[in-house]
Amino acid sequence: MSEREEMEFDVVIVGAGPSGLAAAIRLRQRAEADGRDLSVCVLEKGGEVGAHILSGAVFEPRVLRELLPDWAERGAPLNAPVTSEAFSFLTKTGGVDLPHFLLPPVSRNHGNYAISLGALCRWLGEQAEALGVEIYPGFAAADLALDEDGAVIGVVSGDMGVGKDGEPKADHQPGLLLRAKQTLFAEGCRGHLAARLTERFGLRDGAQPQTYGVGLKELWEIDPAKHRQGRVEHSVGWPLTSDVYGGSFLYHLPDNQVSLGFIVGLDYANPHLSPFGEFQRWKTHPRIAALLEGGRRIGYGARALNEGGLQSLPRGAFPGGLVIGCAAGTLNMPKIKGSHTAMKSGMVAADVVFDHLAAAADDAPPAQLDGYDVALRASWVGRELKAARNVRPGFKWGLWGGLLNAGIDQLLLRGRAPWTLKHHGPDHKMLVPAADAAPIDYPKPDGVLTFDRQTAIAFANVAHEADQPVHLRLRDAETPIRINLATYDEPAQRYCPAGVYEIVEEAGGPQLQINAQNCIHCKTCDIKDPTQNIEWVVPEGGGGPNYAGM
Repeated sequence: MSEREEMEFDVVIVGAGPSGLAAAIRLRQRAEADGRDLSVCVLEKGGEVGAHILSGAVFEPRVLRELLPDWAERGAPLNAPVTSEAFSFLTKTGGVDLPHFLLPPVSRNHGNYAISLGALCRWLGEQAEALGVEIYPGFAAADLALDEDGAVIGVVSGDMGVGKDGEPKADHQPGLLLRAKQTLFAEGCRGHLAARLTERFGLRDGAQPQTYGVGLKELWEIDPAKHRQGRVEHSVGWPLTSDVYGGSFLYHLPDNQVSLGFIVGLDYANPHLSPFGEFQRWKTHPRIAALLEGGRRIGYGARALNEGGLQSLPRGAFPGGLVIGCAAGTLNMPKIKGSHTAMKSGMVAADVVFDHLAAAADDAPPAQLDGYDVALRASWVGRELKAARNVRPGFKWGLWGGLLNAGIDQLLLRGRAPWTLKHHGPDHKMLVPAADAAPIDYPKPDGVLTFDRQTAIAFANVAHEADQPVHLRLRDAETPIRINLATYDEPAQRYCPAGVYEIVEEAGGPQLQINAQNCIHCKTCDIKDPTQNIEWVVPEGGGGPNYAGM
């Protein structure tokens, strides 16, 4: 077997998303300004920067003005400023538009841009490389590298060329050991190494459990006569029942494209619910169907998102590194935005790390930079999350209770309430037994407006090496049938937006079949499985979706 090669950097960043790239750029900016030699490496599990990036997305450019003030001259792909917006409550056949003056300021989008976040990340990657950052796409960080005292000294990338049986194949290449004085984990929502760090170092001690949603998205080309570039629309209500948190988004991008999708809070109770099914049903609403008539779907994807906000924000610092961005949970739920806060968290982390490395001896042991958590909460990210903290917890009282609470908190109190509401608890504990829940009948897809999951994932451009270990691991092989099927009718069949999990009948009885090749890396299973029996780990580097244009 080949020896594992080692590479050494001052800073290693796991994930080429908004927070990781912003951190890399800021580190190199500080180094150039100070005349220091600082080596920065970014590992990205996707085959290219942006391949695994998925968001609505409406982007708030404040952070870009701080990071790269001449972003427009540099050609940043912000080409569709918001021109108009609407927020609606939908009924099955109609809806009511909320007057704009009743929208809380946090929910207004004047000055923002409807974008492809993947395109923005590709552009940020170019800016980072121009500053001397080394970016390695197709390299998945599979494990932590620790010193004898248990401090993080880097990461190990996944081996290439390992068969399903776990044995090396003829083309086997061991992963690299990437050493660093500080390692930043910017893996996005529910990052698997961030989860290990959280458990190992007790980063969530004193914080409330994180709560999540899953966002499903399609990209369509529509009739030019119906297209309104820069138009932004959100809705709540139908098809969800009032006890399920969620809603829709619809953004008019350039080139007659619209980004449309649906978010379902993963605290739902009914195990018969399918987020994908709710998304497809939403498209049959007369308002949405009329817009899409004559158009064509050109992309699909799904991704989990953090919704817990300030109460659920873990400590970010541990010996040898930091957890940043959506890996920590910096999304501002009332804004329905997290890219700007993720990027700012990366910049804050970069400043703290740079100041430490500039002052520390080269042979200093890995340090725990507690100043990061202080600085993040003192920044405008901390102020945003504090002002937004009471909105999401209010929806544990249902749609109407949540909207009333949000109106009081955001319109009357302006986010300055003297109290902090608690969340409902871990999402995976919220399911009730299937026998106690109402079945949900989802219409058969028509293949024109609505689709099945197998058809959909073809538009996510999913590709995994077929002969590799399954990256969706069961902690106990019997639990899916003995508990999940018996009690909850195995909800993985429905909550997965890519059809990864199936119950199949075999001679010995029903079995859970895992179609890992379908996985689009959304992390929903890792979050919602009621027994927490599924562990998502990285597949071979470069595998997964390729969200071109998403």
